[in-house]
Amino acid sequence: MKLCVILLFVFFSQLLLQMGDCQKKAKRITQRNEKSKQKAAGQNKIRAIHKKIKLKVPKLRKERLFLDKDLKPTFIMTQVLDKGHFQKPAETLNIATGQSIELRCKGNNIGWAYPPYLNNLNNSRLSITQHQKYSQLILRNTKAADTGEYSCWVILCDGPECNKDDLRTGKTYIFVADPTELFVPSTNYFDIIYLRSNAPSIIPCRLSTPSANVTLHREIPPEELPVDGSLISYDAKQGFIIQQPKLEQKGVVYCMASLQGTPQISSNYLLLYAEAVSGPPSTNIAASSNAVSYGDQVNVTCTVVGDPDIQVDFTWKYPGQQDERPVIITEKRRLIDRNNGHTVRLSKSMLYIDDVETIDIGDYICTARNLIGETTVATQLFFHY
Repeated sequence: MKLCVILLFVFFSQLLLQMGDCQKKAKRITQRNEKSKQKAAGQNKIRAIHKKIKLKVPKLRKERLFLDKDLKPTFIMTQVLDKGHFQKPAETLNIATGQSIELRCKGNNIGWAYPPYLNNLNNSRLSITQHQKYSQLILRNTKAADTGEYSCWVILCDGPECNKDDLRTGKTYIFVADPTELFVPSTNYFDIIYLRSNAPSIIPCRLSTPSANVTLHREIPPEELPVDGSLISYDAKQGFIIQQPKLEQKGVVYCMASLQGTPQISSNYLLLYAEAVSGPPSTNIAASSNAVSYGDQVNVTCTVVGDPDIQVDFTWKYPGQQDERPVIITEKRRLIDRNNGHTVRLSKSMLYIDDVETIDIGDYICTARNLIGETTVATQLFFHY
């Protein structure tokens, strides 16, 4: 009997142990499945993120294509023919004197350029009006002098700073034909044209009508200059173009035009051969006397020899400047011909001291500037003992 009880106890004990192992195994399987599900969910989440990134790429490409499309130039000018009729103006327009012309450019902030002749403040023939969506230019009772390029552009402003939008512009060249005035009038009777070996030169005898015949002539010795389209060519919008200027082409020339009638002569043009500017100003400085005494009068002169058509600006530093020592500064400029036939501009800045004192002793520094750079030179004043 006791043996039976013991056997039953052992049997139930093993049964309980097996049940415990099964529960632990089931728990481990459950935990493993949950981790697998979480991992799978995480993997799915990562794959979803990758899909979103891939979806963004085409969108960015579309935006880039859209921006590239916006960067293409847009022609914003139209010509008003009559009420309700508009057209894109041709590259060149031909009208007769006395006619009116109206141009419009799209935009709520438009800038205009036109022949300088029309900048006269008393000129009532030209009017420009900015409307909400376009700007309107009207020119009435046109003249030969109105011949030239008319252009417009959108003005972009960021606060107080404004710039020209080169992608939204419009332009046309208008010939205002006048049989009695074939050449576009010039404000100067005698113009100076500088010939330089490094760039073409233009003799600006423009025509009011492109259908006129025009020739180029030298005054001394009197002769007609050949226009072969290569060395010398003609453009009605610009004039005669000398492609590679040479020293022997200097002198006085004029243009002659004819259109079914008596020939007309342009203004005279003086052609001067000039050295091409290649660097900062070539500058020298000298004093009328470096050794001075009390009460002396002294001139300090800063001199530049350079391109005749390029502006030179001078600035000074001198011992009494901070103490506002009174000095007189004057400038002079004139054209001179060198022995090699080149024309140059002689520019001078002169600092004058009327009554030398102790405060005037020291370094006098002159800085000359042009479009390319600057040159600084100096000299010294000292007492003569």
